[in-house]
Amino acid sequence: MSHRRFAMDTSGGDSILSRAKLLNVSSAKYGGDWHSVPHTHSYAELFYTLGGNGQFRIGDKLYPVHQNQLVIISPNIIHTEVSYKVSPLEYIVLGIEGLELSVDDNNDGRFCIIDCPGGGEIVSCLRNIYRETVDQKPGYELICQAYMEILISHLMRSTSFAPAPEPAPSQVSRQCAAVRHYIDAHYKEPLNLDMLASQAHVSKYYLAHAFKAEYGISPINYQIYLRIKESRYLLRETDMSLSQISRILGFSSASYFSQSFRKAEGVSPLEFRNGAGGPTQGRKSG
Repeated sequence: MSHRRFAMDTSGGDSILSRAKLLNVSSAKYGGDWHSVPHTHSYAELFYTLGGNGQFRIGDKLYPVHQNQLVIISPNIIHTEVSYKVSPLEYIVLGIEGLELSVDDNNDGRFCIIDCPGGGEIVSCLRNIYRETVDQKPGYELICQAYMEILISHLMRSTSFAPAPEPAPSQVSRQCAAVRHYIDAHYKEPLNLDMLASQAHVSKYYLAHAFKAEYGISPINYQIYLRIKESRYLLRETDMSLSQISRILGFSSASYFSQSFRKAEGVSPLEFRNGAGGPTQGRKSG
């Protein structure tokens, strides 16, 4: 008779897995050229690309993605998905509370992209989570949570994925949050780094670095993002002219508004108003 017994020490990953909670599960398959509105979430998102090619915009940069890649985006990072008609994106996405990337040689703490072969354990967990969510048999939420914890464990074992330790509110985070809330309330007004830095009682150089590290976008580009977001509504829901919209939102001229809008949305304001910027299929706010 042969008998083997192994002692288990699960304390190492307990702090990470015990606070990670699966909040939502969804899928999307796009048709035609499409991009979502830049947005953030208070939780992390984990995208697995089932097919197609596209790009993720993180802050003000674009990153290509293709089939069998995993994209993990930390909480409070402005991002958007871009899909193309020639090879439309199809993906499963998980929303996970309590998960945040640490900063290492392979990512800056905002996001990471991992090659993930279609037949591996990570993909198996993702597909099982999605199937359980669709079927919604008794106990499916507990099963999905268990699969998610297994998935995170496999990521830690087989890739450079590194969840952050238990986050603690820092002075830097509080300073950046104060500036962000000020921009939220005053984005239509003329703002500059000196003015924003004075709100947080820091230097403008410190603020520029800390804010981008915290949110993945500079303070002024965040202000422009809010203006563009509001302009989308005004273009769709009103018959205001470009001059009126640019003046209401604080742009120095209609031409600067048009230039900023095209840079952010990929189409001109008038093209967007005429329907060129709308989604044809899929999830509107990933």
